[in-house]
Amino acid sequence: MSPREKERTAHHESGHALVGLSVPHADPVHRISIIPRGVAALGYTLSLPAEDKYNLTRSELEDRIAVLLGGRAAELLVYGEVSTGDADDLSKAVQLARRMVRDFGMSDRFGPVSFGGDRRPRFLDGAGPDEGPLPYSQETAKLIDGEVESLVKRIDDNVRKIIAEREKALRAIAKRLIEVEVIEQDELVRIASDNGAPPVKPLAPPGPPAVESVRDATEGPARIHPE
Repeated sequence: MSPREKERTAHHESGHALVGLSVPHADPVHRISIIPRGVAALGYTLSLPAEDKYNLTRSELEDRIAVLLGGRAAELLVYGEVSTGDADDLSKAVQLARRMVRDFGMSDRFGPVSFGGDRRPRFLDGAGPDEGPLPYSQETAKLIDGEVESLVKRIDDNVRKIIAEREKALRAIAKRLIEVEVIEQDELVRIASDNGAPPVKPLAPPGPPAVESVRDATEGPARIHPE
């Protein structure tokens, strides 16, 4: 990884981590790294829930979206533009927002309604199981798209505000990450706190499973996947 790419990755991952410390319902951040993993991953942010979770609230899902958008917000603040490294973050954020609106009844506009239905695969034309005919009208699809866009935009606005208000901590975390390449939770919290951005809630001991935000070197994205 070139020095320039390393610096950008450090700010990107620091953005994820800083937002993770700054919203009340995110899983605690336990490590951030810019050590390349194989040929694809340039860095990652590791978050561990304090306990097993089988149900997630609207607030928890919104904060997951916020953490996904943290890397993009950091790049915008530091470099004035986004990169292809944000593509997978955006895709996952929109997918999660769509499920909130369409499947989980978490939309103020639609209320307690699920539009999930039964989307059967179109095997003849090679479509996947979630690519069959919509179980609702095109009019409703447009309304759902509008709600998803509004939800993601609202969360993104808040994330960009967090990053701007905690810019000093962002740059301090990224600077240290460039130096040592891996920062564990204790040091992360210390750096953030010393630079005016203490965690918004006490950090609990970790419990399985792990969730990582991984920055991809070939497609450019940061990924969320179970460890």
